[in-house]
Amino acid sequence: MVWLKNKVQMIIMLKKNFLLLLVALLISYAGIGQVIIGDTIINQIDYGQPRDYEIGGITVSGIKYLDEKVLITLTSLSVGDKVKVPGDKISKAIENLWKQGLLSDIKIVATKIQDNKIFLELRLTERPRLSRFSFNGVSKSEADKLREKIKLVSGKIITENLVKTTENEIRNYFIDKGFLRAEVQIEVKNEPNIANSQLLVINVDKKKKVKINSIVFEGVTQFTAAQIQRKMKEIKVKRWYRFFSTSKYLEQNFEDDKIAAMNKYKELGFRDAKIVFDTVTFHDEKSVDITIRIEEGPKYYFRNINWIGNTKYAARDLDRILNINKGETFNQKKLDEGLFSSASGRDITSVYMDNGYLFFSVSPVEVQVENDSIDYEMRIYEGKQAVVNKITIVGNTKTNDKVIMREIRTQPGQLFQEPILSEHKELAQLGFFDQEKLGVNPKPNPEDGTVDIEYVVEERPSDQIELSGGWELDKLLELLD
Repeated sequence: MVWLKNKVQMIIMLKKNFLLLLVALLISYAGIGQVIIGDTIINQIDYGQPRDYEIGGITVSGIKYLDEKVLITLTSLSVGDKVKVPGDKISKAIENLWKQGLLSDIKIVATKIQDNKIFLELRLTERPRLSRFSFNGVSKSEADKLREKIKLVSGKIITENLVKTTENEIRNYFIDKGFLRAEVQIEVKNEPNIANSQLLVINVDKKKKVKINSIVFEGVTQFTAAQIQRKMKEIKVKRWYRFFSTSKYLEQNFEDDKIAAMNKYKELGFRDAKIVFDTVTFHDEKSVDITIRIEEGPKYYFRNINWIGNTKYAARDLDRILNINKGETFNQKKLDEGLFSSASGRDITSVYMDNGYLFFSVSPVEVQVENDSIDYEMRIYEGKQAVVNKITIVGNTKTNDKVIMREIRTQPGQLFQEPILSEHKELAQLGFFDQEKLGVNPKPNPEDGTVDIEYVVEERPSDQIELSGGWELDKLLELLD
């Protein structure tokens, strides 16, 4: 009978150990945080039958810098809550703590069970904090610029994401400078004299700047490769005779030049032209080959242009300003400039704005595309003529408002007109303000058809102000008032 009793005890012990292991597996999170039941209370829990407990208390240990109350709040556990042991509520608490990225180890320990109450302890280990960092392989000026870019500060928590993000930011910085093969590797070292602190050693190998060996255009029939290349101002093939233009490859320059090439097509009637494929491959360690495949599409022409919503100007007047004739080759640039922003200031929008129509808008709508011809409707919203309401000045701390207002021709009650936006030139003549910082900000009030005008100034240091003999005494007194 003794051997039978011993066998039964062994089976009970194995069962208890198995259930304990099963509970740990079920309520652990990612193998990092786990729930531990104190040895003194193992016999009080039936792992085969989960039981509800009331949380009698929550304590925190292992924390030096973080706020204990905040950490408890993050668990979503509170004294008085009902929890099932084993159960997923405590596992969720571990998950909530872990995803903050502040801790390297998380354990929730049941320290005591009294009646139906369970007492929990959060045993936590904080992630190390940054003490300092240094660069290898870069110049002092480059290091200064990188410090501004990566924004690492002492005391910041060090995580894998922080290290990877910093590496990527530094690598991208050098890629943008033409070092396409730049390598960055960060060493994380324990700080010998500061507890729970680490330092970062940032090793950079810029390698050589990468230049452009060749540019190949595919699908081009309407132009020569040289004609397209001339529109791409920034990316040039490496040539021995190019002393004053760079041939280094910069991704942003490449993107800008692709837009410039497509604009060239659109100016010459190829409205649907697009780049369907481009690739950059290394030719060798110091250069790349670029391939650009273009889908040109058909050439288009303007046909009928109709104006909708115009009451201030007749269609024939608007046609004359737009200056696009029926049968003319489609030109997106000319269309946009005629409607919105011509160099001469005689575009549709400017003409309306000059007469107080601040709320004006025009939308070109393609109403029909037939074969190679396009019909447009120019849909106009004229709105009310805006009247100037309030005039304010900001930025002046020494110069009296009266001095500034005397140089401003615009008065409340006048129609808002485009020349108002250039009145800061008159203010520049006073000599008191930084000319580059002067500005005029219209603030429309669509509900009542008015506009407030704000003049922005920034005064120059007094030792830079030169007083000319043309100033009258009363003006000087007003300035000093």
